[in-house]
Amino acid sequence: MIGTSIHDYVFIRICIFVLHWIAPFSIFYCLSSLVYPAPFHVSRILQVWATLESAFYLLVYHPRKIYLQRAATYPTPICREHRRLLFQRCHENIPDPERYLAKWFMDAPAPEIKWENVKDFFRWAFLDTVVPNTVNDEELEEFVRETEKLLGRKIEPGRGNAKCLRLTQGKVDMLHRSLTWYMCVFIVDTVASGYLRYYSFDFHSTSPLRLPTVFPFRPLALLTSHRSPAKTLTYWHRPHTSKTRLPVLFIHGIGIGLYPYINFLAELNLEDETNESDGELGVIAVEIMSVSLRITGETLKKEEMCQEIDCILKAHSWEKFVLVSHSYGSVITTHLLYTPQIAQKIEAILFIDPVSFLLHLPDVAYNFICRKPTHANEHLLHYFASKDMGVAHTLFRRFFWSENILWKEDIRNRRVTVVLGGKDLIVDTEVVKAYLTDNKSVRRENEGWKDGTWKGNGLDVLWFSELDHGEAFDKKNIRAQLVDITRSYCNRE
Repeated sequence: MIGTSIHDYVFIRICIFVLHWIAPFSIFYCLSSLVYPAPFHVSRILQVWATLESAFYLLVYHPRKIYLQRAATYPTPICREHRRLLFQRCHENIPDPERYLAKWFMDAPAPEIKWENVKDFFRWAFLDTVVPNTVNDEELEEFVRETEKLLGRKIEPGRGNAKCLRLTQGKVDMLHRSLTWYMCVFIVDTVASGYLRYYSFDFHSTSPLRLPTVFPFRPLALLTSHRSPAKTLTYWHRPHTSKTRLPVLFIHGIGIGLYPYINFLAELNLEDETNESDGELGVIAVEIMSVSLRITGETLKKEEMCQEIDCILKAHSWEKFVLVSHSYGSVITTHLLYTPQIAQKIEAILFIDPVSFLLHLPDVAYNFICRKPTHANEHLLHYFASKDMGVAHTLFRRFFWSENILWKEDIRNRRVTVVLGGKDLIVDTEVVKAYLTDNKSVRRENEGWKDGTWKGNGLDVLWFSELDHGEAFDKKNIRAQLVDITRSYCNRE
């Protein structure tokens, strides 16, 4: 993650400006050259590239943008009793009710958030619809009355001008990515592949027939002799040879794939290079291409994702493993924990910058979708992540908060560490930290919360006050702590 200095701001704004205007300038040049020849010499290479950029925008991006606007397919609705329990659980964990309402209504003034507006929000949040139905009115009215109690004030009757953030109902908001950008992605992917091969990871590709389903194309998919047992998921695998320890399943977050995690994955076995008596820790690093800045298929549904990961685990005969996830990977982790045949295999979990805890709060959705970027890191998140075609579709059409939310009760009876950064630009980590450590059995190891570790009954919270989202992997000393935690979890008890 980039910093917040003036230098970082200027750099990222220049990068965005150049990448964003490549396609418009290319189209303008192609159209104008049909009427008037350029008054200066333009090399043949630039002419061809401008033509390719124009064709890519008109023939690939624009049609796909229209295609991805299709309505979301919602999961099977839960019954009224379970909705009531979910509602109560959420409302018991809202630290600032006024802010909660304001952010879900995109900073609308409180007088504009009236009774019918709040019903609209709950209709989407708990019923997965925006279509009014008198059958559900009694339930929604009850939810609004409970919200009044939480706010300590009455909500005005009628309908105001406020519009709520209904993530899966709005337009899939994306921005064009040029061929030049995808060439950069191709280079990063190639470099990452080289590093992973150097560190003894084998790439497991899907069928060669699926090569055209991912752009930029990946030549390694044709060169590797290893095939993924899953239909769509690819992954990198380092064989597990240890007889006394557990292997590691790693699930990355939104970004440019596995490149930011290479050092972490390599360092898991760094100590074993000088000690071969027990063999090495096996690692499977799953690739989720739909959130890796590529043009590819839609993000798998919850059941499909779990089924394919289960196929991979069975193919390598993993009966027990340690699960490590970063950011969006915590959503996949939540699904795995709710899948009994996989959950029983998860011995311990390391969450790094998780987004699943307290997902009913508006911060993750608001910061990804609504916040107008100001600082360099916010511009980086907004342009390169939030507005990416695959990421935007995942968030607007495949991100259902009620099935992605994770409660601390769901991770009981396991060894778990949650790593949080005090300057996280996506998650309100202060609130998540308070939630995870709000019990009498928690013991603080370090005085103060500048940097420290909380020890609970199987649940540890590791806090870094100066870290932004994703920076834990960038700093060697902090990354070493993550490696140590993972390796300690791999030791069988």
